[in-house]
Amino acid sequence: MWELVKAGGWPMLPLLLLGVLALAIVLERFWTLRRNEVLPPGLGQEVRNWAARGKLDPSHIQSLRGNSPLGALLATALEARNRPRDQIRERIEDAGRHLVHRMERFLNALGTIASAGPLLGLLGTVVGMIQMFMGILDHGVGDVNQLAGGIGKALVCTATGMIVAIPALMFHRYFKGRIAGYVIEMEQEASALLDALDGRPGVMNNAPRGAGAPSGAAPVTVKG
Repeated sequence: MWELVKAGGWPMLPLLLLGVLALAIVLERFWTLRRNEVLPPGLGQEVRNWAARGKLDPSHIQSLRGNSPLGALLATALEARNRPRDQIRERIEDAGRHLVHRMERFLNALGTIASAGPLLGLLGTVVGMIQMFMGILDHGVGDVNQLAGGIGKALVCTATGMIVAIPALMFHRYFKGRIAGYVIEMEQEASALLDALDGRPGVMNNAPRGAGAPSGAAPVTVKG
């Protein structure tokens, strides 16, 4: 392995660094974008039941906001519940854009690695070929087998660039699709909450101060 790194020359160092960075981003996004962290099971139904009972104390809404991205979206709808429906939707869409930006954290960097990897590998190969042909110009062709070996070593950078870029591109597309699926489900939960608010005029009023959370409100907890 070390011999291949030496054969590729100095462009191998940034390629290896890009590979390590891409791996770190993929692992971090897998951990952060777990389904239970983004869309806690049963949270949408719990919030709808919570709203139907009029338990809309500000402390409960704040607790919901810190629960998860879905909780933050539903908390935005609850905070704007006294506004017209179209204004509530605007607030939800604005909050959704911020949540998507947060969920797509580091994905631009992963896409950049996928694009830059092959180019950097090609640069290393071109540099290696230039060095090899400059040697031929000074010392002649010499051994043909040695020339072929030199070309093979120069192509190491291109292969390394592809090895770094292909998984980075695949995971970039995968995470984009995963986030898009989450967004659709979050929109459905927000629409269901709006329907619940429209169908029960009583939930438009704040609950008395100090009202407790519903008995099944375990998912609505602040995460430290």
